[in-house]
Amino acid sequence: MLTLSQTRKILAKLGHEPRKALGQNYLVDANIVRKSLELAEVKAGDVIVEVGPGLGTLTQSLLEAGAKVFAIEADKTMFAYQTENLLKTYLDDLNITLGDAVDKPRAGLPDEIASRGDFKIVANLPYAISTPWLETLIAGPLPKSITVMVQKEAGDRFMAESGTKQFGAVSIFLQSAYRRAKAHSVSSSCFHPAPKVDSMIVHLERLNNPFCFTPVSRKVIRRIFTQRRKQIGGIVRRLDEREQLESWLEEIASLGISPQSRPEQVPLEAWQKLTLE
Repeated sequence: MLTLSQTRKILAKLGHEPRKALGQNYLVDANIVRKSLELAEVKAGDVIVEVGPGLGTLTQSLLEAGAKVFAIEADKTMFAYQTENLLKTYLDDLNITLGDAVDKPRAGLPDEIASRGDFKIVANLPYAISTPWLETLIAGPLPKSITVMVQKEAGDRFMAESGTKQFGAVSIFLQSAYRRAKAHSVSSSCFHPAPKVDSMIVHLERLNNPFCFTPVSRKVIRRIFTQRRKQIGGIVRRLDEREQLESWLEEIASLGISPQSRPEQVPLEAWQKLTLE
């Protein structure tokens, strides 16, 4: 586990300034690393996907717990550091990919392993990509569990209830496939540099019968929520999929959903009836 002084020393040696655009806030609190592994129930033999490993603090803890780790890193300097300092030691259990996690949400995990659905996500997510990465991930194959450090605001959106301002497209997609089992607050002082907001670790467990939206349905739902202040009936009339969406509105009327409702007022079960191909 790297302390604050060790983290600063390594970054100075590398001549690297943390990049805000990549959400580079390095974890310097060993208790939070242990808490992530505890919430994820990491054990020997687990297959773990990690996003944005940075200096490898969480990565090494996962490896020392006996897990096999597939990690993806967008920063070339960090990728080179991990390759030099971790890959040589954990050659058989670590696979590091240089690239964009939104494009490769499972970090190069082979399809034959991903399709079994028994892998886990454990990551300190770069704040800028938390929602787009998650939306790409839950298009499937779905991991067994997701344990991620995110901004508190993002964590609140993930499990927001309908009827609240935080409820949105990502809430719908995520709650259709996962339940929030545990959460742990994390102070900004646990990072270098310290972000201006607090964070939280969210642990999500896959439902017994997870529901996955079609790509077209996800696209339409996202578009609907870009106009969340308007009535859903009016939004539908202006979309290309108007005919299918009007049939959907008729179907969910049986749930008491009026066309005058705003998107955030439509409950999860009603959104799951929206199955566009």
